[in-house]
Amino acid sequence: MNKHPRKGNKGNTRLKEYVVVAFVDDLEQAREYETLLRLNDIPAVIREQLDSGTDGKAVAILVPEDFLDEAHVVIESQDAYDDLCDYAMDDEEDLEFGGDLLDDDEF
Repeated sequence: MNKHPRKGNKGNTRLKEYVVVAFVDDLEQAREYETLLRLNDIPAVIREQLDSGTDGKAVAILVPEDFLDEAHVVIESQDAYDDLCDYAMDDEEDLEFGGDLLDDDEF
């Protein structure tokens, strides 16, 4: 029985052809990136590696080399969106309701 070809023949890549697109500190964030990439039709795998710079472990997210540029764009777009949401949340926390702003005596 013949297998159906995957979109753009993306399923035929081997792990040795994978390259690191990002390093993160924890497995949870790595899984979020992996899911994000897969939702954008980019094959991705996670590998834990010893990080000699911090004497700890780092988690690498790998993609096929042909998808590296696209994966960078997807991750950077998500990071920019997250930063925007964080900025908006910080602004909401800075707003204080109450006190002198709503005194009925001034109207």
